[in-house]
Amino acid sequence: MIGLISATAAGAAARDRLAAAWPDRTRVYDGPVKDAVRSAFAECEQLVCFLATGAVVRLIAPLLGAKATDPGVVCVDEGGRFAVSLVGGHGGGANELARAVGESLAAQPVVTTATDAVGLPGLDTLGFPVEGSVAAVSRALLDGEPVALRAESAWPLPPLPLAQDGAHVVRVTDRAVEPAGNEVLLRPPSLVVGVGASRGAPADEVLGLVEDALRDAGLSPRSIAELATVDAKAEEPGIVTAAARLGVPLVTYSAGELAGIQVPNPSDAPRTAVGTPSVAEAAALARGGELLVPKRKSRRPDGRPAMATCAVVRRPARGRLAVVGLGPGARDLLTPRAKAELRRAAVLVGLDQYVDQIRDLLRPGTRILESGLGAEEERARTAVAEARAGHAVALIGSGDAGVYAMASPALAEASDDIDVIGVPGVTAALAAGAILGAPLGHDHVSISLSDLHTPWEVIERRVRAAAEADIVVTFYNPRSRGRDWQLPKALAILAGHREPTTPVGVVRNASRPDESSRLTTLGALDPAWVDMMTVVTVGNTATRNIAGRMVTPRGYRWQESAQKEGK
Repeated sequence: MIGLISATAAGAAARDRLAAAWPDRTRVYDGPVKDAVRSAFAECEQLVCFLATGAVVRLIAPLLGAKATDPGVVCVDEGGRFAVSLVGGHGGGANELARAVGESLAAQPVVTTATDAVGLPGLDTLGFPVEGSVAAVSRALLDGEPVALRAESAWPLPPLPLAQDGAHVVRVTDRAVEPAGNEVLLRPPSLVVGVGASRGAPADEVLGLVEDALRDAGLSPRSIAELATVDAKAEEPGIVTAAARLGVPLVTYSAGELAGIQVPNPSDAPRTAVGTPSVAEAAALARGGELLVPKRKSRRPDGRPAMATCAVVRRPARGRLAVVGLGPGARDLLTPRAKAELRRAAVLVGLDQYVDQIRDLLRPGTRILESGLGAEEERARTAVAEARAGHAVALIGSGDAGVYAMASPALAEASDDIDVIGVPGVTAALAAGAILGAPLGHDHVSISLSDLHTPWEVIERRVRAAAEADIVVTFYNPRSRGRDWQLPKALAILAGHREPTTPVGVVRNASRPDESSRLTTLGALDPAWVDMMTVVTVGNTATRNIAGRMVTPRGYRWQESAQKEGK
């Protein structure tokens, strides 16, 4: 929850705007400011104070406890011009909150954290639990001193200027070791704990067993990725509570799935109870990995039979592939999620002209693998290979990466050994549609006229089906120097089912500085107006030119009635 505090009418007005924008995330604290700040500081994860920074400093100073537990605090001036990250920039999320508040209130975010100021990700913002000398190692990175990376497994990190050797160290490990004075430990989510339990097993017994198993194996509980068990135990209170206390998800598998997994210690007891000879070991091994702790049973102080079992597996490191849609070209149509993924990537793979569009958004040290037109499959293979090597990779495409772009060839190459994240983007069809008016107001279809990968016979069959179904059609890749006959052929098919007066929109370089558009008709369209940078949208029999805009009605009854009355 985000606490909102103000003292004046101007501050309250900005406060109420934010509360209206985030109704489920915010709580307004009224009353004397000192009391409101004290209450919000104790009850909320973050605060936004519509007060002077000096006043907020004095108010929160007596309340500050520890960097890891204090809420993030953002100050917004009463004019709503600036959102200042004051306390808890990384740990409390104040830096991101300042940016979000700035976006919501049209204010300028002010972030003074040293790493953010120079484009370096904070070591405590990498998504891994962190221990050790964060400040000292961050200072070394900022000062350009060599900082060594000691990674026991290749979990994906954002771009960091790390070296093979150095007086300061970033260590990626799931082992229960204490950090040295010049060292930061990053805890990867590498451990899967399989758990079995009898009905009614106490949560303390389950949790104690897990903790003992990890301690005896020299493993850190902060690297637990998940608890795993059989479906029949999905709601067993002791297991559910243990997962909640550890702060990890509970993953379950069917008895049939677990029965097919080879384990070193099968047993008849679980076979009889839930239908599989192994629960703990099989659930831990369900997605592969190295069995570090074979099945062990809990020990009860009263000497009665154990009610819980567990096993621990170290799963292989998983690389990360983000397939990112850049939108049609305009920077303001690049989504915030896409920007975040670009800054997170240690490796960027893309077409050279697309790389040029977003090069300035990349963090220092991002490795760029760019290539020219016609190398789509090579880029897809490269991106997947880099992710399999344990890197955080962004594969970029224009528009939406899943629409005539890089998502499909990449996912055809990828298997389940990497994490794949899709980041949607504004497509060329949508950008062109917004320029033309509302041509996609009813059913519509996009068809690529490029026969480089699809036989023309298949394309023609699809165009004919769209024509017969009276669906609005947007043509991608409509015409190039070497392919100048496909568009006239497709238009002729549509003309067999639609009047020559059917509206047609032609948009070139939608949203870019040299954007151009025209609204014409099916009978008047000249294919010479069209090239590969153009999308052509052909209306259906209901599409109209209304005040110079291309509009396809939704088909509401009141519209039909109005049309009949107008006749």
